[in-house]
Amino acid sequence: MSKLKQIPKFKTEKEEAKFWSTHDSTEYIDYTKSGKALFANLKPSTRTISIRLPDSLVEHLKILANKKDVPYQSLLKMLLAEKIEEELKPIK
Repeated sequence: MSKLKQIPKFKTEKEEAKFWSTHDSTEYIDYTKSGKALFANLKPSTRTISIRLPDSLVEHLKILANKKDVPYQSLLKMLLAEKIEEELKPIK
């Protein structure tokens, strides 16, 4: 294999993503020496937000969550994710 190029230092993730979208990583990394990696404790990043909901909606959400035996905030995340996925699907 020919000599590998030096990977530049990046100031931001955006800068790094732009670089790798236009460069071939095989010119920078010797994949023959790579191994399997496990990321067992990797969790998706989350952001705390504040949202105002009517009391009745929160109460209904808690009742539904109780029936499903899940925390109401987890149920809200699941319902939001399902609806967003549904809305983002292309129309056929």
